[in-house]
Amino acid sequence: MAVFNHSEFDNHEQVVYCSDAETGLKAIIAVHSTALGPAVGGCRLWDYASDEAALNDVLRLSRGMTYKNAMAGLPLGGGKAVILGDAKKIKSEQLFRAFGRMVHRLSGTYYSAEDVNITTSDIMQVHQETPYVAGLEGKSGNPAPFTALGTYRGVKAAAKHYFGSDDLSGKTIAVQGLGSVGFYLCEHLHKEGAKLIVTDINQEAVQRAVNQFGATAVGLDEIYSVEADIYSPCALGATLNDDTIPLLKAKVIAGCANNQLKEKRHGEVLRQQGILYTPDYVINAGGIINVAFEMRTEGYNADESTAKVNEIYDTLLNLFQRADEQALPTSTVADLMAQEIISQGRKI
Repeated sequence: MAVFNHSEFDNHEQVVYCSDAETGLKAIIAVHSTALGPAVGGCRLWDYASDEAALNDVLRLSRGMTYKNAMAGLPLGGGKAVILGDAKKIKSEQLFRAFGRMVHRLSGTYYSAEDVNITTSDIMQVHQETPYVAGLEGKSGNPAPFTALGTYRGVKAAAKHYFGSDDLSGKTIAVQGLGSVGFYLCEHLHKEGAKLIVTDINQEAVQRAVNQFGATAVGLDEIYSVEADIYSPCALGATLNDDTIPLLKAKVIAGCANNQLKEKRHGEVLRQQGILYTPDYVINAGGIINVAFEMRTEGYNADESTAKVNEIYDTLLNLFQRADEQALPTSTVADLMAQEIISQGRKI
């Protein structure tokens, strides 16, 4: 399995393969950059189709964390971890403690936190083996509400830029994915009077959204072609691709999923179709911002963290304006802005 010439390698500092026979742990930890500080990024547990798919995912996610932390103005680098397996079958305290020992061997180069299929209680088990974790119970806790808040502010910024107003009342928003962040996001959107169209593989979550928010439920593949003002991808990545983009009727894309573009060129495809794309690692930075405030020497402060999350709104307005001025895809401009910040950090 090639690594150095992998299309997503992008000069990662470290890619560590972890295996523990006793617990069955199989994991990959990717440290993309420590130019701005220790690499921080969540660990996700997923039943990947292959080892190659897991490697591709962790490389993309860790690079995204580098750019996310840079654009959020945090003194952190980017990293990510994936544990391979079915969460319903392999979760155990022994598994997470084995993962914790692997993280500890990196001596603070990488700090882990919760992500898909990993809870704060799981991270507490990791914490029994290493101090190099964040998002702990009793401190910053579950980052999902902060990710949802930042995404909500990002949706408003995108609406402001495209429609001329950030008022979402009466706007139709198609939300793909009703996990913890997606559902919190729907709460914000519903309170402002948005009309919601939702889908998810979890039908219980869909029914909750219908009952609580008056949402309209559609099938998994129908979400792309519904009549909506805004499409909000909040599930897994690569939902913006050659098959789905031609189906979109929404003119704004703003959601919390990571790696929404299947390929970099899809940013330009969206621009050519007159669709405003909100770069994922900018809009969904609320969770890592909250985690960063836990890591400060002066201690965690929820009010200060919330204020920092709200800055995502202005960051995106500046990004959209620069993209317009340079006639470039917003995804390209976000990368360029992040790379400028990281380059300056290396010089320092």
